Amino acid sequence: MSEDHKTTTPYELTRLSFEAADSGDFDRMIGFYGPDSVFDMSPWGLGTYAGLAAIRAFFEDWIGAFDEFEMKLEEVEDLGGGLVFAVARQNALPAGGKTRLQLRHAAVAQWKEGVAVRVTNYPDIDEARETARRISASRR
Repeated sequence: MSEDHKTTTPYELTRLSFEAADSGDFDRMIGFYGPDSVFDMSPWGLGTYAGLAAIRAFFEDWIGAFDEFEMKLEEVEDLGGGLVFAVARQNALPAGGKTRLQLRHAAVAQWKEGVAVRVTNYPDIDEARETARRISASRR
């Protein structure tokens, strides 16, 4: 984790993490996580990844399945207390494929001291938004 992450807001960290995903630079992508971080893809039926090695392996497997990969952030909402809701669109060409995959999804990110301690990804944007708001309300 970069020292710069500690002084950046959760909103900005979320924005930068999606920018890193778009870059395809795995070192940059994993730089937002710590040894105890969790990347949760269970709402997609794709499991939960704990720790740097597991998270990086998921990123490499997912992005590596494409000849072209683009991740663009559409919406970011800082809900306070290190909680951020985001919506992004993936546009990708599967390896050896001719038909592009276009995928819109949401993430609920929980940040602490510049580290994404838990990021849960959802195919259902409304479900993610409601989950983020419920977590936010429970912290008050």
